[in-house]
Amino acid sequence: MGSRDLPTGLLEPATTVLLTVECQEGVVGPGSALPELAAEARTSGALHNVARLVTAARDAGVQVMHAVAERRPDGRGSNRNARLFRAAERLPVQQLTGSAAVRVAEPVTVAEEDLVVRRLHGLSPVAGTGVDGLLRNLGCRTLVVAGVSANVAVPAAVFDAVNLGYTAVVPADAIAGVPPEYTPAMVRHTLALVAMVTATDEVLACWSRPDRSA
Repeated sequence: MGSRDLPTGLLEPATTVLLTVECQEGVVGPGSALPELAAEARTSGALHNVARLVTAARDAGVQVMHAVAERRPDGRGSNRNARLFRAAERLPVQQLTGSAAVRVAEPVTVAEEDLVVRRLHGLSPVAGTGVDGLLRNLGCRTLVVAGVSANVAVPAAVFDAVNLGYTAVVPADAIAGVPPEYTPAMVRHTLALVAMVTATDEVLACWSRPDRSA
């Protein structure tokens, strides 16, 4: 997964938001409904890198936003129009509102100043969730996307961000999907066409510079 040099000012804290995608107990935690994905997120180092990005973002004054997927116990408002949704209904762990499954998972942390956006429907953390309005009110121009999965939610977030006029930045070592070999292929052949693909260390280096610019 190659990376590009990031343009100067792209990650300016005042106009950048870090979005973590579905880094929740029921997805990447020990009791995940998707143990293969959870294992990959942890063994690959992706979840650790998300945590590093979150800490560095706060230190640099970058707004952190956590996107969480959940459903009501009665299923009201949730999709059933795709195989993925119907399969999720049969999983032993359900991402139910108010349950431990929808808490952000360690080592990623949530601070008082973070925003947590929860969605009851759809595939994307951005479209139809209120995230766009929040980003605009924050003065966001660049959205850094990290988390899971590289199969669905991460590319959906990137596509929606680009369609809405934001510049998307993807630290490729801070996302995970299954099977493991799928993620680098998807990054190279899909996300690299629409987003600035980089690495966690490069983002951290930008945010640690005295002038806080990229």
